[in-house]
Amino acid sequence: MRAAVVQINSGADRARNIETAGDLVRAAAGDGAALVVLPEKWSLLGDGRALAEGAEGLEGEAVTAAREWASTLDIHLLAGSFTESSGDGLPTNTSILISPGGEILSTYRKLHMFDVEAGGVEYRESDHERAGDEIAPLVRLLQPDGNAELAVGLTICYDLRFPELFRVLLDRGATLFTVPAAFTAATGRDHWEPLLRARAIENQSFVLAANQTGPAEPSYDSWGHSMIIGPWGEVLAQVEDGEGFATADLDLDHLAEVRRKLPAVEHRRIEIFKEGTLHGS
Repeated sequence: MRAAVVQINSGADRARNIETAGDLVRAAAGDGAALVVLPEKWSLLGDGRALAEGAEGLEGEAVTAAREWASTLDIHLLAGSFTESSGDGLPTNTSILISPGGEILSTYRKLHMFDVEAGGVEYRESDHERAGDEIAPLVRLLQPDGNAELAVGLTICYDLRFPELFRVLLDRGATLFTVPAAFTAATGRDHWEPLLRARAIENQSFVLAANQTGPAEPSYDSWGHSMIIGPWGEVLAQVEDGEGFATADLDLDHLAEVRRKLPAVEHRRIEIFKEGTLHGS
């Protein structure tokens, strides 16, 4: 299966963001991608107030556009994430995976809030977003020949720093992780690629990481460097700077070979690390 990651510089102009995303999704599909991943907050990126005011439901403009692209282009589309309105308070940071028929296959609401100081800027996502409380079910995508499948696990941005989420998805059968992000330049220059490659290596899985790039109001500065990583930790494709997309073929035979020759996934001593069984506990 050929996959793509899309990199854009979103801001407060929703119409411009959606138009740019649509153009790049179509270009990626034209390059043969059957699975395309958009970045975090691709349809609207701004401060907490702007995001809250621009929050929309699953029937809103962003998701409607994404479903139309998937259906028209006959692709699976991970619609990055968007600010989803909530009937009970703060909105959520929500990622959805859409089928070639335009149906929503899986919905994931970001578990870990980015409440940190980075590059002299204080981020407090929990002030304007509510954390999710569920791990999304895997989605299994058949290869074009119908003889093998990719099992897709959903994460968002800051989740990348929490390997336990990836391990749970691995235990459920994941062979590919999506990481839509607005990963900051302040942290990204040192952490983005090492963390992505670590998640790929330790789980012997593909990682598709689509990042925002460049500045956005009020104080965003995203690292870019969207990339596709193989199960050996190799960078298969990358968009370094600016808006664009990168594509790569996901070879499941290669994944199986990695897991066979270096069966670290099978060698895990899960029973030793269960709660209450560690020595001295």
